[in-house]
Parts: sequence; C-alpha cells; structure tokens
Amino acid sequence: MLSVKKLQLPSFLSSNLALLVFIPLVVVSVLACTLIGSQSSSFVSFSSWKWKSVGILNSYSLRSLSSYEEQDEHLQIVGLAEASTFISPFNNSLHQNLVAEDSNIPHQPPHGGGEGIEKDESSEEEKEIDKDISNEGEEHGNATKGVLKVYSRLERLEAVLAKARSSIREAARNGSMISNHLDPDYVPQGPMYHNANAFHRSYLEMEKNFKVYVYKEGEPPIFHNGPCRSIYSTEGRFIHEMEKGSLYRTKDPDEALVYFLPFSVVVMVRYLYVPGAHDMHAIGRTVADYIKVISERHSFWNRSLGADHFMLSCHDWGPHSTSYVPHLFNNSIRVLCNANTSEGFNPLKDVSLPEINLKTGDIKGLIGGPSPSRRSILAFFAGGLHGNIRHQLLEQWKGKDEDMLVYEKVPRDKKSYESMLKNSRFCLCPSGYEVASPRIVEAIYAECVPVLISDSYVPPFSDVLNWNAFSVAVAVKDIPNIKKILMSISQSQYLRMQRRVKQVQRHFVINGSPKRFDLFNMIVHSIWLRRLNIRVH
Repeated sequence: MLSVKKLQLPSFLSSNLALLVFIPLVVVSVLACTLIGSQSSSFVSFSSWKWKSVGILNSYSLRSLSSYEEQDEHLQIVGLAEASTFISPFNNSLHQNLVAEDSNIPHQPPHGGGEGIEKDESSEEEKEIDKDISNEGEEHGNATKGVLKVYSRLERLEAVLAKARSSIREAARNGSMISNHLDPDYVPQGPMYHNANAFHRSYLEMEKNFKVYVYKEGEPPIFHNGPCRSIYSTEGRFIHEMEKGSLYRTKDPDEALVYFLPFSVVVMVRYLYVPGAHDMHAIGRTVADYIKVISERHSFWNRSLGADHFMLSCHDWGPHSTSYVPHLFNNSIRVLCNANTSEGFNPLKDVSLPEINLKTGDIKGLIGGPSPSRRSILAFFAGGLHGNIRHQLLEQWKGKDEDMLVYEKVPRDKKSYESMLKNSRFCLCPSGYEVASPRIVEAIYAECVPVLISDSYVPPFSDVLNWNAFSVAVAVKDIPNIKKILMSISQSQYLRMQRRVKQVQRHFVINGSPKRFDLFNMIVHSIWLRRLNIRVH
C-alpha cells in the first residue's frame, strides 16, 4: 500500500517563504490605500461611491431609473414607493413617503466617505454633531462603548440631512391642513398643499441648513449669466440671484450640500448654435467640456457621480443638452421648464421650473384682477399654432362659442391680452411644441383658474402643491369636452378654486430681492427636497 505523506519544508524555509508572501501583500495594500487617499483631482473614479434614495419624494414612474440602474451599479434606489403607471401630473405628493418609516436609513452618517477631520480642528458645532451621531449610533447598536469616532465633513453633512428627514417625517404625521409651526411671514394652510405641516417644516429646515456652492469655472456670457427678460427669464433670474450670493450660497465647497453648474443653455444657443444646423453638438460638447473641467479640478462630481449637482434651464433644448453627459442626464438634479416625462424628465430627481414671460423685466401690473363676480368670460386663450395640442384646441374652439374665447391673436376690438386674462374665470394653458407654457403663471398672476392641457407634463412644485385644488387638468383627448367640463364645476367649487389660486400666487412671484416662500425660494426648496432624497457614500 502506498502512503501519501504531506510535503514538509524545512522550518527556516517555511518562515522565509511566509515572509516572501506576506511582505509584498502588505506593501501592495499600503500603496493601494495611499493612492486612493491621495489621488489627484484629475483622476475620475466611478467605482468608490454610491448614492441612495431615502424616499422623501414619491415618484411618478421608475421607468427611467430602472433603465440606468441596470447600466450603472453605482446607482441604487432604496425605500421608494412602488412604481405605478403615470396617469396624471397630480399623483406626486411629499407626504406619502414621509409618513412611512424607513428602517434602512439610520440617523447616523454612512461609514466611510473620506478622511476624518482632526479633533482639534473641529468647530464646537461639529463636535456637537459628533456627539449626536455617537449617541444615535449607540441607540441603533452601531457604536462601540468607549470608542469615539471622528467623522468626516461629508458624514457630518449627511447627519444634518438625516435629522432634517426625521423632523419632516414627524411633521408629516400631522394630518392637519394648517401648519403648527410659528412663522411671522406666512403659515401654509389649506388643501392647496399635500401636507402643509410637512412643507413648512421642510422649508424651515432648508433655511437653516441648505448651502449651495457655485462653481467659479467658466466665463460670461455663457457662464454665470442669463436672460432676465423674455420667456426664458426664470433661467437668468435664478443664475443672477445665485451669483449675488445673498441667500444659500457658500464659498466653501466642503460645507455645501449641492453644487450648481452655472451655464446658460439660452446663451449657448445664442452664441454657439448655427442657424439652420440640424444638430446641437456645439452646445452639448460645451456642457461635456465643462463637466470634464470641474471633475478634474474638484473631487465633488466624482464623489457622487453628479447626484448632488444641479443645472437649470428654461430653453427647450435644456434636457437634450444634458444627454451629452450620461451622469448629468441620469443622476444630477435637472431644473427644467421642459418637464416632460416622455423625454426622460424624472420627478424623483428633476425639478419642474415655472416658465414666465417677462417682457419688461418685472411683474408690475400683472398681479391681481377683478373679483369672480365681475369676470364675464368663461374661458380664454390666445396663442399661435405651436404644436399638435394647440392645433386641436383652435380647430375645435376658435370662433365657435361666445363663452370660449379662443384666438391665435387677440382681436383689435377686444381688450388687451392681460385684460382678457383678468376678466376670465378659467384660462386655458395648452402645451406648445414643448410641454411647458408661460400661460400657467400668467393665469395665476391674473387670479384666473388655470386649465392645464398637456400630455406627460409635471407642473411646478407638485411635490408640495396639490394642483387639483386650484386648477383643472384636461386630457388632450378631452379637448372637445372642455366647455362641458368647465360648466360642470359648481359656482361654490369655482370660488374655492379661485381663492386658492390667490393663496398660492406668492409661490410664483418674482421679486427683485427674494422674499420668503416666493418663486426663487420655492425653486431652491424643490432642489433641497431632491438632495434630501439621496445619500452620498
């Protein structure tokens, strides 16, 4: 019988061989840690970071999310409501997911995420946050007794957001239509809000904690600049307000919660687009080059794959310009007038921007109107044949009903366009070539109940505002039935809707210097909500 013996090495050779194997492994590990910890800003890493949704916002559809979730393993969606088929733009509500506890999201920051800060360099506020985090960690069984962990700045920021989420969830449990928070300026109340208390709590948390870093790269007029008049005014007004830096802006990128990409697609079109060209590659390449520059000079884009960055555009080409950078299109917060879900707009992470046509640069004379009893026109619209929806509307109603005043241009024997708005009970707001229309805000300014006629459009601030309470949504297929739909609304119901239009008006008003709860602050609040919905690891 053959016996098999184990091969034995001399003891000195065995120990030397172990050293030969062990020492290279240690060296490789040290080098790897050193390289990762000190990589240059020009190295773009897409393998170390993930962002997770924590379910502050409900989504209309996860169609686009699931498509790029398959493409990039670094994007994970957790704690979301079950996706459902898109039916109307009014399904989204802040409070639906706020009320539900998410056991997967502890109230301490995620582990990892950068180098720790030396304890003697921490501010008193940071020390207090460390203390709070440690206490919460002990409550969740995640802390070792007697061990004090030093947290990175990113972890501290995520801890602040975790506290804000908890506070908003708690406020959302109050089903009252009136906020129970004291406020000297305004207390949200009424059915115009999905949850007035949650919104007010969220707004107060934003004012206390939200900080935006504006990248300094780029030169005017394409960067740090935008139009403050015309149909693209909201784009320019927001850029200029962020450049002033009087609200929310921080000069320290390490304390920012979001990062603003201050390019203007409107100005790019003016300077880079060749009239008659069949593509917009020059604009797309400019956006891609800008992202390349900031990702090489700073670490923040690579840290989150762009998920805590935002851009803003009111031009029709705004959405397409972001497609030249997949992470910008799929991950970043895109603040867009053209909020079209059929073209990739995702309400979970993107923001619907109101379109406002400022002809003189201000809103003087646009706000207000006669009382309901003095409004003699049932419904009014005047506008060109831009797109299929308007074509159907004018074909069905132009000059065919004295109660439905539908024109391409207001006749000379009639009052001015603004006067027609102010003397109408309902103002028709059909989409044009793109889904957004300035007529929505024009109607709200004139205290006329807006009638939204569109497909796949997400109205502004619809995660906070309950548009069903102060507007009428008409499907495109129901254009022939518009008068019947409007006539079915009782006088008392109309009076309630018109009164609510006046109440939400403050959220759409442009002020020379922003005022609390106005348009600028509501746009920022929408961005704040999207940042609450992710965690950067």
